[in-house]
Amino acid sequence: MSEHGQLASFLTNGEQRFGLVTPKGIVDLTRRAGEWRDLRHAIEGGALGRLVDIGHRHVADHALDAVTLLPPVPNPEKIICVGVNYPDRNAEYKDGQEAPPYPSLFPRFARSFTGHGQPLVRPKASDKLDYEGEVVIVIGRAGRHIAERDALGHIAAVSLANEGTLRDWVRHAKFNVTQGKNFDSSGAIGPWLVPFTEAAQIADIGLTTRVNGELRQDDRTGRMIFSFSYLIAYISTFTTLVPGDVILTGTPTGAGARFDPPRYLKPGDVIEVTAEGIGTLSNTVVDEA
Repeated sequence: MSEHGQLASFLTNGEQRFGLVTPKGIVDLTRRAGEWRDLRHAIEGGALGRLVDIGHRHVADHALDAVTLLPPVPNPEKIICVGVNYPDRNAEYKDGQEAPPYPSLFPRFARSFTGHGQPLVRPKASDKLDYEGEVVIVIGRAGRHIAERDALGHIAAVSLANEGTLRDWVRHAKFNVTQGKNFDSSGAIGPWLVPFTEAAQIADIGLTTRVNGELRQDDRTGRMIFSFSYLIAYISTFTTLVPGDVILTGTPTGAGARFDPPRYLKPGDVIEVTAEGIGTLSNTVVDEA
């Protein structure tokens, strides 16, 4: 658990709710903080810190294993993903050992993600489902042409992602990877949001990915080619960032496709993405029904 508090979106009795995750379970804030409809609405109101404070005044209402955790931000306007953002990951590409001048970006749809504890779905169309552990930033303050020096002031929270990828489908086209990144429930975001309070919180986060307990990815955000600040500034040059927008900031080397032979995910596998100060996002794998 983090000292900053963890805010989760979840389902219980078929109803979508939100609350504060504590060592004893989830404090349901849906009616206790009735001013906000959901966590995206609270982000728009700059209220995540207030939600944490309200939650600490109450005891848990639900056991964590009795609810279904959802991706923390409901219905984000944009989910933007960054490719090739760690030096060792860049070195995997034969066409250039030097860092690229600009980040590679692509969109994902909300339906392509599930929540913590839910299975990733290996689709009928491919057996080449791969994992990518990433740190996620969530925008809290709208902006266009945001200066890099001001960018961190636009972050509301951080989270984690497993940016699940169908490796053969990302190569279907000459220039884009979108179709291989957007199969339903092929990735996950969560388990919760940790409100962002200071630059030191994200300056050099240790990030790991384990598959069935085996360490596969291990790096630090301080080594990213494009920093959090740069990504916000660059993206806001061409699109207005709004509260609740989600940015996946890239994955380290060590994905299954880079093994010889490749080690793709299969039903029953357990993938754990862990970052200091955020927590662990854990998912299993099932085949599409």
